[in-house]
Amino acid sequence: MKFTETLRTATFSLRGNWLRSALTSLGVIIGIAAVIVMVSVGQGTQAEIDKLVSGLGSNRLDISPGAGRGMGGVRMSSSSFFTLTEDDATAIREEVPEVERVTGTLRGSTQVVFAENNTQSSWQGVQEDWFAINGWELAGGEGFSGSDYSGGKSVILGETVRRELFGDEEAVGQTVRLGRVPFTVAGVLKSKGQGGFGQDQDDLVVVPLETARRRLMGAMGLPAGAVMQIAVGVADAKDLDYAQGEIEALLRQRHRIQPGEEDDFSVRNIAEVVATRTQATRLMSLLLGAVASISLIVGGIGIMNIMLVSVTERIREIGLRMAVGAGPRDIQRQFLAEAMLISLIGGALGILIGIGGALAVEKFGSLPVKLDGSVILLAAGFSIATGLFFGFYPARKASRLDPIEALRSQ
Repeated sequence: MKFTETLRTATFSLRGNWLRSALTSLGVIIGIAAVIVMVSVGQGTQAEIDKLVSGLGSNRLDISPGAGRGMGGVRMSSSSFFTLTEDDATAIREEVPEVERVTGTLRGSTQVVFAENNTQSSWQGVQEDWFAINGWELAGGEGFSGSDYSGGKSVILGETVRRELFGDEEAVGQTVRLGRVPFTVAGVLKSKGQGGFGQDQDDLVVVPLETARRRLMGAMGLPAGAVMQIAVGVADAKDLDYAQGEIEALLRQRHRIQPGEEDDFSVRNIAEVVATRTQATRLMSLLLGAVASISLIVGGIGIMNIMLVSVTERIREIGLRMAVGAGPRDIQRQFLAEAMLISLIGGALGILIGIGGALAVEKFGSLPVKLDGSVILLAAGFSIATGLFFGFYPARKASRLDPIEALRSQ
């Protein structure tokens, strides 16, 4: 029997009981759609992790004030006082050779005003290495000069703040107010968009560290040279663990922390944090794929069950075909073609529904989605494999029937 005849016969047989065929393919439709949606969500989440990695940097250590020691040995919260200073940052730069860049930072939030426009934004008081450590580049302007870091009243705007204040106008050289303090716009940062945690990275105002201390935090009465955080860039990622140990030892010595006493700072390895999140996301993606695969297996079992029932119902038809010259291979091809048609039609519909479902999750849900062509090809491959695997046994059973016994039945 030719392929076209086999396909035509299989199509005719399925049309004879189209409702049962449609219900049989429903399991494959749900399984394929689930594979596409769940794998797309997993890949989208992984893409967000990759964005987080690029935003934080893989060769970076963050040093923050830790739980310190209060008066009379009473433990105080880290927010009660500042334990890190610019001198600590300078010492790390000079005494730990593996360190390439260091910056101390202060941060807060304020209202930024230009003419009749204003917006509430966060600000960062930074040193020169902050831009390289965090991967920020200028889209316009010249940035801070050397004298600005000594207390100059210059500011660099993130794209969101620039757009809110200036729209299509030129921002560089204009004067804005942070609270009540006037600043000259020295530059505009290139847009980074949404960060790995969903925040707008461009909603930011950058000022020199000394300026922030004098002009924006003067009322807080900070200790001399205090900073809220120190960011460290290590030249080689292989040296991160060693550099972390050296920095911890140096700060314990500078802060006169005795053996057995708790550190008044904490050092966080960004690469370890990102690696942990990446591994967790990968495991989640595998779990989602496994759940979707179970749905597909259930659909395949449904195909096998219905095809076995079909073989039982059509024993006389099989005997008659064999009696007029059809061989076992012809019978096997016919029933395998029927199983493949059910699986392929279900797979095609499942792909369409899966794409629509993934787009709906991206538009109306809070989960990130990355719809990849390879996922669709994978789903199509699953559809073909399901038809072949679960259709083979019923087709083989039909081909092994004795034609004489089949004609005598019923």
